[in-house]
Amino acid sequence: MKLTVTILVVFIALVVTGFVFKLNQPRVLSQQELQANGAVLLDTPRQFSEFQLTDHRGEVFDKNSLKGKWSLLFFGFTHCPDICPTAMASAARMYAGLEPDEQEKLQIVLISLDPERDTTDKLAEYVPYFNPEFVGATGDKYVLLKLATELNVAFTKVELEGGDYTIDHSGNMVLVNPYGDYHGFLKPPFEEEQMRLTLRSIIASFRH
Repeated sequence: MKLTVTILVVFIALVVTGFVFKLNQPRVLSQQELQANGAVLLDTPRQFSEFQLTDHRGEVFDKNSLKGKWSLLFFGFTHCPDICPTAMASAARMYAGLEPDEQEKLQIVLISLDPERDTTDKLAEYVPYFNPEFVGATGDKYVLLKLATELNVAFTKVELEGGDYTIDHSGNMVLVNPYGDYHGFLKPPFEEEQMRLTLRSIIASFRH
């Protein structure tokens, strides 16, 4: 009798433990749910060319910088009046709501399309304002053009009156997987809860 009771107690404990574990796991979204949340994933993650930029700390930022964790890349510039700060602020709120171990698996990167004005010092002022862990990077305009093109980011320099200029650019966030491959992208508008749910689902379902 005692043995039977012990077995039942152990069985119930295992069932409860499994149930609690399952509850704590990220929910894997369907393809339709991902699309509704603005996520577009490539059928096969795509490799892209080697590149070399400089981050806001003055260090090299290249393909190796994208390996070992997930990366969200936003192509913009610091003089951007609305789209860029809105996207970066949304990313900051999303990131702040992640658990510490989740934050370690993800980096947020602003890649500046305005190397003429966005110096290392300028990026060092701008990017950490949203989160000290975020990275800003820029470099040679031809390197930026090639990288943006391979990641399906369109942009163009637009001359303004008085010799000033702005940059029209795509508003998507590019998703790069831990192998350093182009995995897909997130479309605006960026809502922090949707972004968090979507990224958790993508990471949980990723096959290493």
